[in-house]
Order: sequence, then structure tokens, then C-alpha cells
Amino acid sequence: MHFVRIAICIFCACSFSGARADASIGPIYEEFSLTLAPGKRTEAAGPLFYSEQKESQQQIAVPPLFSRTYDPDVEAEEIDILYPLLTYDRFGGEYRFQIVQLFAFSGGKTQNEQQNRRFTLFPVYFEQRSKTPEFNYTAVFPFYGTLKNRLFRDEIHFAAFPLYARTIKKDVVTTNYVYPIFHLRQGDAMHGWQFWPLVGMEQKQVTQRTNRYDEIEILGGYDKRFVLWPVFLKNTTGIGTENPSRELSVLPLFTTQHSPKRDSFSSPWPLGLTVIDDREKNYHEVGCPWPFIVFAHGEGKNTSRIWPFYSQAATTNLQSKFYLWPIYKVNRLKSPPLERERTRILFFLYSDLRETNLETKDQMRRVDFLPFYTFRRDLEGKQRLQVLSLLEPFLPTNKSVERDYSPLWSLWRSEKNPKTKASSQSLLWNLYRRDMTPSTTKTSALFGMVQHESSAQADRWRLFYIPFGREPRNTASMGKP
Repeated sequence: MHFVRIAICIFCACSFSGARADASIGPIYEEFSLTLAPGKRTEAAGPLFYSEQKESQQQIAVPPLFSRTYDPDVEAEEIDILYPLLTYDRFGGEYRFQIVQLFAFSGGKTQNEQQNRRFTLFPVYFEQRSKTPEFNYTAVFPFYGTLKNRLFRDEIHFAAFPLYARTIKKDVVTTNYVYPIFHLRQGDAMHGWQFWPLVGMEQKQVTQRTNRYDEIEILGGYDKRFVLWPVFLKNTTGIGTENPSRELSVLPLFTTQHSPKRDSFSSPWPLGLTVIDDREKNYHEVGCPWPFIVFAHGEGKNTSRIWPFYSQAATTNLQSKFYLWPIYKVNRLKSPPLERERTRILFFLYSDLRETNLETKDQMRRVDFLPFYTFRRDLEGKQRLQVLSLLEPFLPTNKSVERDYSPLWSLWRSEKNPKTKASSQSLLWNLYRRDMTPSTTKTSALFGMVQHESSAQADRWRLFYIPFGREPRNTASMGKP
């Protein structure tokens, strides 16, 4: 109660002053211009409330309870309530509402302009309703039901699962009885069956198709068989093509693969001697025991690895190395015009990610040092430093963590915009705050009891909310030679 009285007194003192800049009483209340983008932001009650207007995007949040982000220009809206407990996302006419990522409503138009509404209580109940009856389905797992375009299948029908299930993916129909023990499979020029894990086979004939350039393409056939899976496996793939491949595995004794482009042999599998001769990529590899000790040399691949002590590997556009894994690890990808390099120490303890545009030489960088800080710089050179950083290193691209949780532990924030030459710093939720532009500098500390604003025209101070030092600088003589 005593804190509330103090806050009211401070707020009244600021109100009577009549100057908008005097509303700076952080961390109770602070309003300021954004540094990294055009817009305004208001923060109050320390980390417990903020609102932001950034170009067309509007955002309001009460961390960690609630946040809403709305952009009318693109018809997008995102709402989090105790994330990840409740989430709502909408883009145009499509929407999705989730409870603990399991209980979900969704709807909107598909790519075929079909208006669908979905309801899911994962993994028990699935429902979809559409104006087109053929897109309707209902499923109550494991009793009975049908699903369409769910779980990586075009259609799934089941009854008393696992006793019966029928799935369709493109032209392949698989009928399961006592899943996964027995199934029958049929498709375009293919058929197969299995009584797992005892015996099974699947065959496909050579077929043709016309591609987008009206050219005839050969689709290779295959013949796959197993006995006492995974003890005996025999596969022939690419039948009818220029690179047929034959694989034979008798585990754990050996596994072999032979084709015009590649040969490999491992014995005993998986931790014995492995020899690979890749004629297509032009390299030779030996490992014993693979994958812990591996040496490969050639134009397509060069590797030297003695795990966990040391490794260095390089292909045409990939490079990686580590020392005392997982203490130090580096991965590099070069795929013009992009080059990406990431250095990590003990997985998430320290991560340094750099992405460079090889044409413009612009570089994005992100550094996470758990739990101390996260630093980000985008391709335009805009920088942001946050101290502390508790979840961001684990979920670096999660927007909900950034807006719902990051404000709670952001003890220090520093931002810099090289394009506008603006910068800002904030300590303890604006207990100390400084904003700088090429023309002005504003500083506030200790609930606004100490404030300073300087510009080319004046240098103003406020101590305990009392203004003084309003002395306009003599600018009339500045333009004289």
C-alpha cells in the first residue's frame, strides 16, 4: 500500500509539470520512441505491462499472462494466454486456436479455396466440416473414424485400432491388420505384404511419366524383402535406371550396398569396419569402429574424426569440426549467395551464429550465452543486447517467448540503429533509461527524479521533478562564418 501511495504522488507530480517528457517515471511508467523501427512503446509496472505501435503492427502484453499482436495491413493476429497454454493465430481467413498444443480449433480456406473448420482433441478426437461434403470427416481414436490430409497421409480410416487401419498416400493404399504386424500394400504397378517381424516383401515395376517439360521420365522399380526384421534385408532399387542399387544385410554380421556409382561394406554392423567408395562424389571412406573413427579423402568429401576428441569434415558446401565433443563445435554452410556459420560450446551454453550475404557483404549475427545474454544484429546492422536470457538460447525463433517471457528477466536492454543513428539503453525496466538520436539525448533515472534532455537548442534538467537549467543555446551565431 505504501508503494501505491508513492506511485500516485510521483504520477501527480509529473502531471502538474505539464511537460510530456516528464511522464518518464520508469519503471512505474515510461513512454518512448522505438529505436529499431518507426513507432512508439509504453511500459508500466516494470516488466508487467507494455504496448507498442510499430508501423502498422499493434501489440499489447501483460507478461507472462497475455499478449496480443495485430497487424490490420496483412490481416494477421496472434494471441497468447499463459503461453503455451492457450494460443490463437489468424492470417486472413485462416485461424487456429490451441490449448496446450493438443486441443485445437482451426479453419479457413485451403489451397483449393475450400472453407474448412477443424476441431482436434489430440490424440482422441478429430473433426472437420466443409461446404463440400467429401472433405468432411470425424474420428474418435482408437474406436472408429476417418481423417483426410492429416498425419502425413491423404486419408486414414481405422476401426478398433490397432486391429484395422487403412491409409492412402498418393497412389499407395496400405491396409493394416493388428498394426504393425500384418499389412497389404497396393499402388501404381506395385504390391507388397508383410507379417512383421517374420517376413515381408514389396515390389514395384518400372513405370514412365511425362514431366513438366513434356519429356518421358523413367521411374525405377524396386524389390524389397526381409526375414526376421532387421536380421535379413535384401533390397534392389533403381531397377530400369542407369544406377540400380543392390543392398544385402545380415545383421549384425554385415551389410553391403553396390551400384555403378557407390559401393559400401560394414562388418560387424553398426560399430565395425566400414568402407565406402563413392564414385559419383569421388571420395573413399574408411571407419573403424564407424562412426567414431572415420577417415575420408577425395574431391567430394574429406573427413578426419576420432570421436569425441577431434573431427574435421568438409564436402562441396559443408564444413564441420569439433574438439572434445560437445565442448566446442563449428558448422559452416556455403550456398551462394548465403554463407552460414555457427559456433557452439556445450550445446546451448554458448552459440554464435553468423549469416553473410556474399554479394552485398551484409552480415546477420546472433550470440547466446546462457543464461547471461542474447545479442542480435540483422542484415541492416540493427543491434540489440539483452541481459539476462533464460529461454531464448533454447528457442531462438520463438516469437511467443520473446513477447511473453523475455520482458520478465531483461535486466538490461541496449539497442542501436545505424541507419537512423539512434540508440537506447534501459536498466532494471527503465529505472535508468537513455535515448539518443542525432539531434537529442534524453536520460531518466530513479523513477524520473533525475532527468536530462539536451539538443542543439537547449539543455534541460529536472531534479526531484523540479525543472531548471532551461537555457537555450545561442544558435544564431552558429551559422556565421
